Amino acid sequence: MHLVQTMAYANETPWHGLGYKLAAHQPLEVWAESAGMNWRIEESEVRFVAGNGSDPKGLGSIHAFPDQKVLYRSDTKAPLSVVSKRFEVVHPSQVLAFFRDLTEVGGYELETAGVLKEGRKFWALARTGQSAVLKGKDQVHGYLLLATACDGTLATTAQFTSVRVVCNNTLAIALGEGKGAVKVHHRSQFDAQAVKRQLGIAISSWDGFMLRMKALSERKVTPDMAEAYYKRVLTYAAVDPSGQPVTAVNDRALKAVQDLFTGRGRGSNLASASGTAWGLLNGVTEFIDHHRRARSEDHRRDAAWFGAGAAVKQKAWDEAMKLVA
Repeated sequence: MHLVQTMAYANETPWHGLGYKLAAHQPLEVWAESAGMNWRIEESEVRFVAGNGSDPKGLGSIHAFPDQKVLYRSDTKAPLSVVSKRFEVVHPSQVLAFFRDLTEVGGYELETAGVLKEGRKFWALARTGQSAVLKGKDQVHGYLLLATACDGTLATTAQFTSVRVVCNNTLAIALGEGKGAVKVHHRSQFDAQAVKRQLGIAISSWDGFMLRMKALSERKVTPDMAEAYYKRVLTYAAVDPSGQPVTAVNDRALKAVQDLFTGRGRGSNLASASGTAWGLLNGVTEFIDHHRRARSEDHRRDAAWFGAGAAVKQKAWDEAMKLVA
């Protein structure tokens, strides 16, 4: 089953092969129509029927639940979630509109946009125009992802992301101080311009990110260093049979990333990656983005962007940075 309900894309076909292909530089209104994002989130008070099980006539009294509200789609009336009365909604149109000035005057280009989980989560991804080439013609492009959810699973998140062209691996761009994203929780109104001001500080961080990528591509590592690195990244908390907390390593994942690093990974034989810390990092990002066990390709990408996979990639980046400190 696909999480992706509707989606549009420009340029390369996305990871799951689904979606409506658009020519480059289409207006946002065309994106909204093609990506299935031309609807709004409506709100209604929560009501429930009490006592109908004990009433022989099957009738019960209707009561309100004043602290909660139901969110539903304006087009299909399909329910999306029950949330607090204080929950601030962000509409699909707002996610696309966030990119209007960036695409019209800022040199950005929308590449994918769409709806996940029947409308409970939606996103847009734009190429920033920034890119770098490491030795061996290893090309990396900069992107900006904006995503939100109306079921409480994700704050509205603006995230700079890099995509390595040879293997389509994604990595959140660290903006310093461990901040890889600007997050607006649904207790607050989403202010697009305020988010852009916060990101404005970060746009120049591409240069710093590029320098770090270059340093990783020039840092040679031994097989022992590689094994130690992957064990640090893939260690997780567990409980032994006696109930004591211990640390464990995912052996299947460890073998998979080592194989990707030592030649099976896409781009692993390029001069930038072969036997280097950049290659170590891309062993993890390729595994998370393309090979990790998941119920479907979209569940994998959802985790790689927003969930457990993103956390593993952040850990891999942090450990890689220690190798070039």
